[in-house]
Amino acid sequence: MVLTRSKAIPVLNTVIVASITSTIHGSAGEVVVGIDQGLKNTSAINLDNVQTVEKSKLTQFIGSLNNELMKKVCHALSAATGCSEEK
Repeated sequence: MVLTRSKAIPVLNTVIVASITSTIHGSAGEVVVGIDQGLKNTSAINLDNVQTVEKSKLTQFIGSLNNELMKKVCHALSAATGCSEEK
């Protein structure tokens, strides 16, 4: 999943991504997604292992998230990085 904001992508050579995997651990750094988002199976976006990749390596659009799921992604990324406002 591409995490880089849409407006920045055209001027960048690399983007921040999070892997999507069929292994679901139930951690605070995951967001469960599935068929409604364009995937073949229920999976998890893993925000505990984000990476920067060359934009040219991304060749296929698979799906998208609605605003509610994007809020969950932001919350999971906050939890994964320890930046959560909750103490």
